[in-house]
Amino acid sequence: MTAPKLTFSEDQAAAYDSVADLVRNAGIDLDNSLLAPPRDSGSGVMALVGKAGSGKTLLLAELYHALQAAGVEIVSGDFESRRRKDKRTLAILAPTNKAASVLRLRGVPATTIHRILYTPVYDPEYERIAEWLANNGERPDIEALTDQALDRAAAFYANNKSIPGALAAAGLRGSDFITGWKRREDPLDIGFVDESSMLDDRQFEDLKDIFPTLVLFGDPAQLAPVNQSGSMVFDSLPGERKLELHRVHRQDADNPILDLAHALADPQLEFHDFERMVEETAGRDDRVVWGQRVEVDLMARSPVLVWRNATRIRLINAFRTVHGAPEDALLEGEPLICDGIELPLKHRKKRLDLEARGLIKGAQVVYLGSGKRSGFSRLHVIGAEDPQVSAASIVKIEMPDEEEPFIPYAARMGATFLHGAAVTIHKAQGSQWDTVQVFAPDLFVAARMGRVEAGQPLWKRLAYVAITRAQERLIWVVRNRLSKPTHGLRVDDLRSVAAPSLTLDVEEQ
Repeated sequence: MTAPKLTFSEDQAAAYDSVADLVRNAGIDLDNSLLAPPRDSGSGVMALVGKAGSGKTLLLAELYHALQAAGVEIVSGDFESRRRKDKRTLAILAPTNKAASVLRLRGVPATTIHRILYTPVYDPEYERIAEWLANNGERPDIEALTDQALDRAAAFYANNKSIPGALAAAGLRGSDFITGWKRREDPLDIGFVDESSMLDDRQFEDLKDIFPTLVLFGDPAQLAPVNQSGSMVFDSLPGERKLELHRVHRQDADNPILDLAHALADPQLEFHDFERMVEETAGRDDRVVWGQRVEVDLMARSPVLVWRNATRIRLINAFRTVHGAPEDALLEGEPLICDGIELPLKHRKKRLDLEARGLIKGAQVVYLGSGKRSGFSRLHVIGAEDPQVSAASIVKIEMPDEEEPFIPYAARMGATFLHGAAVTIHKAQGSQWDTVQVFAPDLFVAARMGRVEAGQPLWKRLAYVAITRAQERLIWVVRNRLSKPTHGLRVDDLRSVAAPSLTLDVEEQ
């Protein structure tokens, strides 16, 4: 077939051709931009795996552009037209908001798995606007909206293919046009899943129910989900359905962070050898730093990555202490991690509302202040498409040597949060930050314990995942010390990210 203009490596070109064959069998001809009607069954599952820097994201992006050029409709999770039942669809998914946002920053319209499993139910009046914006209907006449408001919605949608964003530009709130959420009933066509090493068996089965043709993009050197006994969902695929990409020598070739990550594959490499390598790299390249202390200023937006929970709790309490945080309240700007949602079954709709806005387990959140009602918090969900939400919250601050967390305040039920100034490397998987601090003393302990996971020393897997979270700069912290803050916590940069009209209040009953 004719490859895209972009020059692929040999294994990338082979992988591209394999996916093109896969979707051709499902009725989508990328060579000739021909689409056949959807079939009852697709082409099954294929995995494209490779370590960091192997070009997985580049390949995913090129396949997305080719499918879009062929006329395949991209499903984002915010609205789907009820018309054109013969359409062919593609959804690009990631397990977390942060992982999806990394793809969106690269021009790939990714959403979370949860946003595809559950779909919004639109008010019929405002659904007419959504259909019009999606070119599936005439310009509507809506009593509550002026022509100028509709023009604003159209102008927004022309530059950003988000129906909720366009309706917000028209002056509507989410609660105006979304009446609820429901489990997806109709299957889609093709699913691309990034960071698929994070999937567990249950999520994998859910995705196979929705997508008759599924392509997994994953890194076999990362950490498997905790409940998967060291295995990843693509491990069981037959050889012809699992293609491996190798490192691409393009702009990543001169990347000291990736060099360190790939050095961990050497079976003879010991921990002290690796630390010497990190120190030598730091001496010649400022993208790697041999850190004598944890930089507290970075912790508000980029958590310190640790292995042990005890280390995580100590660092969190040190962070709060140096910022003068009171025991009975949070400061605006403190980072949180969503630990799930505590709601009874009768409040299933509210759970779906919260999860649809990005408050899924593991979501990174910044506290913006107390809500209008007791127990409510105003929050900024990092990486979410509509990031600002007000929700009933239960915040747990874990304390050193204490079995029970301290709860500064809490609603009777709602979204639960742990502090996010430090997180375990397992929980950081799927996220990336410009600068990442890795707490090396924890990895030294893992090395001394001699633990092995999936045939590889655990410390190497931990180090690989932690290092590859860094996009621009890696700080390898070697001492148990914390710097003093040079400025207070801030939220002014986040308050301007989303219009107030996008804030969703999830009421407590």
